[in-house]
Amino acid sequence: MPRIHTLDFIRGLAILGILLLNIIAFGLPRAAYLNPAWHGLPPDYDAWCWALVDLFAQEKFLALFALLFGAGLQMLLPRGKRWLQARLSWLVLLGFLHSTLLWDGDILFDYGLIGLVVWRMIRDVSSSRQLFNTGVMLYLIGSCALVVLGLGASSHPNSGWLPGFADVQYETFWKTQGGWPAILNRLDLFSSGLMALPVQYGWQLAGLMMVGSALMRSGWLKGSYSLAHYRRTAAILISLAWLIELPAIALQWASGWEFRWSGFFLQVPREISAPLQAAGYAALCFGYWPTLSRLRITRAVSGVGRMALTNYLLQTLICTTLFNRLGWFNQWDRWQLVAMVPAVWLVNLSFSLFWLRHFRQGPVEWLWRRLTLLNGGKPLTTGFPGKG
Repeated sequence: MPRIHTLDFIRGLAILGILLLNIIAFGLPRAAYLNPAWHGLPPDYDAWCWALVDLFAQEKFLALFALLFGAGLQMLLPRGKRWLQARLSWLVLLGFLHSTLLWDGDILFDYGLIGLVVWRMIRDVSSSRQLFNTGVMLYLIGSCALVVLGLGASSHPNSGWLPGFADVQYETFWKTQGGWPAILNRLDLFSSGLMALPVQYGWQLAGLMMVGSALMRSGWLKGSYSLAHYRRTAAILISLAWLIELPAIALQWASGWEFRWSGFFLQVPREISAPLQAAGYAALCFGYWPTLSRLRITRAVSGVGRMALTNYLLQTLICTTLFNRLGWFNQWDRWQLVAMVPAVWLVNLSFSLFWLRHFRQGPVEWLWRRLTLLNGGKPLTTGFPGKG
């Protein structure tokens, strides 16, 4: 199947956008990821930074990437069972190594594991509408689980939301010192995340993958509809998403990010709005592709999308070097961390342009493909990525 260049661009946007979220997890204690008041009420400039990232990026680019992952599963179905199982199994292993050896915020393991379950459902559901509706239902189950968890949660914040001084000091220690303490703590966080998959996040991820597959199967993610359709759809979906989420952002701020409400109940509007906004972003790209395709930056962003796995891991290497090895962890405010993101983007964009001048795919993508071929069947082409 020929490449869909618009999808490469959208995938690149997703990888670059995810860093707006991950930079907080790289540079601050875990509690800061969702709670700007993790060490007391933040100054207004930091709160505004949280609000803007929450509105435009938080969960949106992760949802967009999950939709594209599901679309990719749909496109890979002709490869057959052995190819898909091998490909996803290697992704699971890569995610485990990434999570335990480098960074505790890994998403690759979750995508690979859920993909191993979902691809069969995608294959066996013949109707695009049924596939779409099932995906929506699974996503809503995962979102509603937050309400159940909130009802059962204590009114007193835990260390994951409001850490004490000793908690912050210990997290700073093992992240900056590395070694076995870091590996053991990352393994502990990995096991906690694994248990959370069947409770909430796994349902959402499976749902998004199925919706993405349905949108690919229907032609929507192939750009088969009119430009007017995509532009109109983008305006409707993004406006609806903002109407759902803006009140929740305001209420979190007004409550001082109180644990039970901001940690559970007021997360639900964001969870509901994120797929709508993500699909709206994709629709914007399709709707304005004739203009976007003529821009130089579009080629660079598309290169990031073609090398999505390589660039995701490259972000980890850059950020763990800065914050863990050089000791920048917990030294910067939220807005300062977000201000660093364009510099990392520049590395992603430059490296992708350079590499793709000489090879057809990224280095990690090439390795992933070669490993898949060990037990996934015969390649369509052989040898190193090659010139081109």
